[in-house]
Amino acid sequence: MEDLAEKINMAPSTFHKHFKEVTTLSPLQYQKHLRLCEAQRLMLADPYSASQAAFAVGYESSNQFSREYKRLFGDTPKNSITHSLSLYPVVNTIR
Repeated sequence: MEDLAEKINMAPSTFHKHFKEVTTLSPLQYQKHLRLCEAQRLMLADPYSASQAAFAVGYESSNQFSREYKRLFGDTPKNSITHSLSLYPVVNTIR
């Protein structure tokens, strides 16, 4: 975050404030959100398990990944992906 702030000639605290005004998330929350969305995409589009997706997007703990995934998406990775694939069977046939 400090590198980004420096590149646009802002103090880190000012960058953080402006970032949150624009995205409604802190930079760390935004990064976490992107990682979880990418993991979800990997599980839907490729035959990735929750653990494989977690490690692919940079999580060191699959338990931490599952907790954060459930907090964001409202269900466990397995249940969420199973439900999504049942709603959109064409995605399931692409696999």
